[in-house]
Amino acid sequence: MLLFSPPCPIRTRHFFRQKLAARLPSISQIIALLLSGAAYAGLAYATPRAEFGQLTGLFGVALLAYAWLLQSKLPARWGLAAALLFRLLWLPAMPALSDDIYRFRWDGLLVAHGVNPFQFRPDEIIADGARTAMQDAPSRNQVLPQLQQLYRLLNSPHYYSVYPPICQFIFGAAARLFPTSDAGFAFSLRVVILAAEMGTAWLLLALLPALGWPPERALRYLLHPLVITELSGNLHFEGLLVCFVLLALWLLSRQRWAISAVALGLGVATKLLPLLALPLLWRRLGWRRLGRYLAVSAGTLLLLFSPFLSEALFINVSRSLNLYFRSFEFNASIYYLLRPIGIWLTTYNQIAIIGPSLALLSGLIGLALTWRERRPSLASLPQTLLLMLTAYYALATTVHPWYLTLLIGLSPLSRFRYPLVWGGLAILSYAAYRTSSYTESLWLVGLEYAVTFAVLAWEQARSSPGNAEI
Repeated sequence: MLLFSPPCPIRTRHFFRQKLAARLPSISQIIALLLSGAAYAGLAYATPRAEFGQLTGLFGVALLAYAWLLQSKLPARWGLAAALLFRLLWLPAMPALSDDIYRFRWDGLLVAHGVNPFQFRPDEIIADGARTAMQDAPSRNQVLPQLQQLYRLLNSPHYYSVYPPICQFIFGAAARLFPTSDAGFAFSLRVVILAAEMGTAWLLLALLPALGWPPERALRYLLHPLVITELSGNLHFEGLLVCFVLLALWLLSRQRWAISAVALGLGVATKLLPLLALPLLWRRLGWRRLGRYLAVSAGTLLLLFSPFLSEALFINVSRSLNLYFRSFEFNASIYYLLRPIGIWLTTYNQIAIIGPSLALLSGLIGLALTWRERRPSLASLPQTLLLMLTAYYALATTVHPWYLTLLIGLSPLSRFRYPLVWGGLAILSYAAYRTSSYTESLWLVGLEYAVTFAVLAWEQARSSPGNAEI
C-alpha cells in the first residue's frame, strides 16, 4: 500500500497539455520577466563581488520580479521557459561572485592526473613542487605551472578538500575535457548543473500532484533568484544535491526502496547533508526495511569513495570537518548571539566549544522532530526534513547563501514559504566581501534572521499542522 499516491502518467500528460497550454502572460508579467533577465545578465557579466550595492540592487530587482510573478500567477509554461532561459544566460560566464571554482579546478586537475585530492593540501603540493603528490604522473612538469597559477586564486590553500566523490568525478572529467581552460572547465560544470536542475524541475512536477499540491508550485524553486544565481551562476553543487534528494523521495513514492537508497547515497556522495534525513525514515519504513535501505546507501557510498580510500582520507576529512565546526564562522544566527557571551566570560572566542555543542543540539532537535511526529508518512517527509534542516542551519556557525537552496527546493512540497524569504535575504551576507578583510555587517545579518524567523513564527501561528495550505 502506497503512503502517498504515485505520480500518474496520464495526470502528468494532462498537466502539460492543459496547464502549460494556458493563457499568455500579462503585460506586467512580461515586464517582470524582462527585468529579471536584465538583472541576471548584469549579475553574470558586470558585477564584481566587491560591488555590494550593485549586487544587491540587481538581485533586489530579480527578487521583486520573482515575487510579482508568483503573486500574479505566471502561466506555468512561461515560468518553466523563463527558468530555463535565465539559467542559459549564465552559460558562457565565469563565476563572478564566488572563487570556489578555482578549488574545483585544482581538485579536478589532481583527479585527472591520478592524484587523490583528499591526501594533500594545496600548500603542501606547492611547497613540494608536486614531487611527492605526482611522482608517478608523467605530465607533472606540465601541470605544475597550472597548479602554481591556481594556487594564488584559492580561498582555502591550507585546508584539505571537503568535496565528496561525485563532485570529484565531475571536477576530474571537466579538467580532462579542458585541461588548460578555466572558461571551458566552468562551462562543463554549468552543463552538469543545468542537467541536474532540469531533473529537479521534472521531479517537482511529478511530486507535487502526488502530494496534493498544484504543479505551479515548482516555480517557487525554479524561478527563485538565489537558486539561479548560486547554482547556475556560481556553480555550487547543491544543484545536484537537490536533484538527488527529490529523486530519493520520488522513488520512495513509487515503493522503489532500493533505488531510492542508491539516490540518497548519491546525494550524500555529493554533499554530506542528506545523512540528516536517515532518522526520519525509521517510523516510515520500519526497522527491517530501514536496515536494508541503510545497507544499500552505505554500499553506494563505499563504491563511490573506493577510488579515494586510504588512511589519509579518514584523517584529513575528519580534520576538515573538525575545522568547520570549531573554526569557521559566517552568516550565523544563534551562534552570533552566543559568541559575545563566551568572549565576555573568558575573554576569547569560544567557537571550539560552542560550534560542536550547537551541532549536537541540532542533532537532538532532529531526533525530537522524528519522535514527536504524530502521523509520520512519506507525504509529510519533505516538510519534516525542511524543519530539521532549518534547525541545523539556525544553529550552524557557517551558513553560506547557497546552503539554503535545498530548503528552497523542499519548500514547494510543504506548507511553508519562509525558505523563500530566507533565500532572498541571504544575499545580504555578501556585504562581507566589500573589502579584502571580509568583515561582516552584523546589522545586516541580524536583519536577515529577524525577518526570516518572524515569517517562520507567523506561518506556524496562522496555520495548524493539519492544514494543507497557508
